[in-house]
Amino acid sequence: MNKPNQPNSNLDPNLKARLLKESRNPFRGLRRAVWLALFGSAALGFFIMFSKLITGDIVSSKDFSIQASALLIFGFLLWKDKNKDD
Repeated sequence: MNKPNQPNSNLDPNLKARLLKESRNPFRGLRRAVWLALFGSAALGFFIMFSKLITGDIVSSKDFSIQASALLIFGFLLWKDKNKDD
């Protein structure tokens, strides 16, 4: 006879571990994909502005600082969200 307080678990231990890990850190894959896309966009924008600056075109210092800040912020968020096991 089964005890009412203990659920009968037929889950694979590996699947159970993965599900517990996902429940502690939900949507990690999606979040990392978003951080990576935003970081890539900021890096591309920074590269374009930097190349314009090198060639002598006029680049607003506010725009350049916004791109540099976005690059740093999204880089930090991507680094912070990395797995502790890595």
